[in-house]
Amino acid sequence: MSGARGRASVVGDRVELARRVTTGLGETADVFVTEQAGHARDLARTAREGGARLVVAWGGDGTVNEVASALAFGDVPLGIVPAGSGNGLARELGISPHPETALTAALRGAPRAIDAGEIAGRLFVNIAGIGFDAHVAARFNAPENRRRGLAGYAVLTARSIAGYACGRYEIVTPDARMTVRALLIALANGTEFGNRVRIAPGARVDDGALDLVIVEERSRLATMSSLWRLIDGSVHRAPIWSSRSVRQVTIQSDAPMMFHVDGEPLQGGTRLEARVHPGALRVCV
Repeated sequence: MSGARGRASVVGDRVELARRVTTGLGETADVFVTEQAGHARDLARTAREGGARLVVAWGGDGTVNEVASALAFGDVPLGIVPAGSGNGLARELGISPHPETALTAALRGAPRAIDAGEIAGRLFVNIAGIGFDAHVAARFNAPENRRRGLAGYAVLTARSIAGYACGRYEIVTPDARMTVRALLIALANGTEFGNRVRIAPGARVDDGALDLVIVEERSRLATMSSLWRLIDGSVHRAPIWSSRSVRQVTIQSDAPMMFHVDGEPLQGGTRLEARVHPGALRVCV
C-alpha cells in the first residue's frame, strides 16, 4: 500500500512499479492507495485477517506506524518501502531508499522480530517523544508547512526554540524517580528521528527495552548552545543529554503533555504510561 500524499502521477508510478515488481517475482499482490489518516491501519488489519503472507507499507514514518500497529502481536510480517521525510525505522533496518530494491528485499527477505513501544495506548516502532520534539512534529506536519526533509526540520527547530517554554516532569521507572526540567523526553526503540538526526545512539530495535533519553534545560543558554547538536545528531555529546534503558516508565507533569508517536503529534493528559513489547513485530528486510 502507498501513502496518498503527493502528486497523482507519483502515486500512479508507485502503483505501476509495485505491480511490475510483484508480478516479476511471481507474487500475487493487491495494491492499495491510502485516502486519509488511519486508512493504512484499516487496510493492514483487513489484510492480516484475510491471511496475507506479507503487508508492505510504501510511505513515510506515519504510514509505517499505521501498518505496524495493525500487524503487531501477529504472524504477518511488515515490509517497508521508504518514501517519507525522515524514514527513521527504514534507516535503522538498513532498507534501501530505492523503491524497487526495497520492495524486492521485502518480498524475498526473511522476517526478523523487533520490539514495539507503547505510550498512552498508542504503539510506536521507532521513537516517541514528549516536549519540544512533539512541538516541532506538530508544526512540521501542519498542512501549511511546505518544507520537508532535514532542511525543513532544521528551519522549524530554529524558529521554535526561542519561544518554547520547557516543562517540568516527574519520571518514574521501577528503580528510580526523578524530577527534571526538560527540553524533550524521548522513548527510543531506534536510534534516530529520521534524516540521520540521532537522539539515542545506544538504542537497539531488538533488545527488549527502550532508551529513555532526557535533554534537560539547565539554562536557556545551555539549551541554545546545544541546539545545533539536535540537528546534526550529536546531542548525546552535550552535557544536558542523558539516557538509560527501561522496560516501562511513567511521566507526569502539571500541564497536559503533547507527545508524538513516530512523528505523529498527539495531545495527552498530565500522566503518560509507556512500556516496551519485546519482539512484538516481524519485519522482512
